[in-house]
Amino acid sequence: MKKIYGNKQLLDTLAGMASSGRTAHSLLICGEKGSGRKLIARYYTQSLMCESPVGGKPCGVCNACVNIEKGIHPDVIFPEKTGKLNNFSVKEARDVIADAYVKPNNSSGCKVYIFEDCHNVDIRTQNALLKLIEEPPDYAYFIFTCGSKSEFLPTIISRCVCFNTSPCTEEETAQALAESGYDPDDIRRAVECFHGCIGMCEQYITDEELRKRVDLTKALADSIIKKDEYALSVGLFSLGRERDDVREVLSMLDKLVRDSAVLGKDVNGQIIGCTRGRAERLSELITPTQSVRIHSCIEKAWSAVESNVSIPLVLTALCAEIMDIAG
Repeated sequence: MKKIYGNKQLLDTLAGMASSGRTAHSLLICGEKGSGRKLIARYYTQSLMCESPVGGKPCGVCNACVNIEKGIHPDVIFPEKTGKLNNFSVKEARDVIADAYVKPNNSSGCKVYIFEDCHNVDIRTQNALLKLIEEPPDYAYFIFTCGSKSEFLPTIISRCVCFNTSPCTEEETAQALAESGYDPDDIRRAVECFHGCIGMCEQYITDEELRKRVDLTKALADSIIKKDEYALSVGLFSLGRERDDVREVLSMLDKLVRDSAVLGKDVNGQIIGCTRGRAERLSELITPTQSVRIHSCIEKAWSAVESNVSIPLVLTALCAEIMDIAG
């Protein structure tokens, strides 16, 4: 079973629920991408289905634990995303509802549905699932992983137990990556970019495309620092039309802008973005108030993209707004 770093309080709470027999049938596990939310979802599933649990914690070696770890347990279901927006459809919700009333065939008597990476889930899909989540069969469990519980309707949230993952320290992150056998220089560069987020650090080391997106984010920051509207426009247009790429780069740029506001108030402040040096230079050029305004523009741009507005049109407007604010 893969080791989970940090999140001790959350893991202890889940173990306590399992050992007391007061397991929650519906969970929201919230946290940033790479923070271990999906790993923790599997851990809770193993706690529910383990053949030899110890103090509510899964043994990690029984058939159930191993099969869950490998993603091949027949009674652990991962609903699929579909469509242009890559989301959970009403049809998928109805399929889950129908399947949930088919009893499991395993020694634990549990059946678990894990909805991974929930983002901007269609209201119709949420409403379709509401009755099932409110009154599930005794053997059925539902786990949703997401960035924030604000992704869901209040009616869904009120019927779930909500947990937030917590970031690891940079030392814990470096230790985890070292134990996975990564090169020390790669680990250092990854931790400089993604700090205590082990999943994103690991992806940075192994995924060239993520490294390119990080480099693009740094280039966008340089364009703002130099007040080079043309370079900023070219950089934003190079994102193309893939929503996931746009979301990731805008998120990283937003964190840099946030860091500039923090460093504008405290030069020793803790950063969350991918480059301290550029955040420091931004803090010298724009005020915290300007940072907040740029943040609002980035949020508005992403909201427009999610609403299916033309991505090039949105990014063109964003470029103009950022340069106007940066002066």
